[in-house]
Amino acid sequence: MPPAARPPRWYAIPVRVLLVTFIGTLISFAISLLLGIVGTVIVSSLRHVHPNMTEAYRRIALPSALAAGSIIFVLALIMEIRHYRQSKTLSAIERLG
Repeated sequence: MPPAARPPRWYAIPVRVLLVTFIGTLISFAISLLLGIVGTVIVSSLRHVHPNMTEAYRRIALPSALAAGSIIFVLALIMEIRHYRQSKTLSAIERLG
């Protein structure tokens, strides 16, 4: 007989969602900032002007990281709630059986 599963804990959901959102937003920001810097350098060299790196931050990296972070937050929240509900249902079925 398999060991009894512990009941799901709802208070771990916000911690996991925020952690996943934070890490995903940081990765998204780093990648978009790198691409923004490369794009800014290429465009400024084609126009023969000095590259303005604040443009890469303000107009490219920050908005795309915020958009990706909000999408990651919503999807992680949906997945965690779904997992909690499934665990709760399976725990109830296991208690009955």
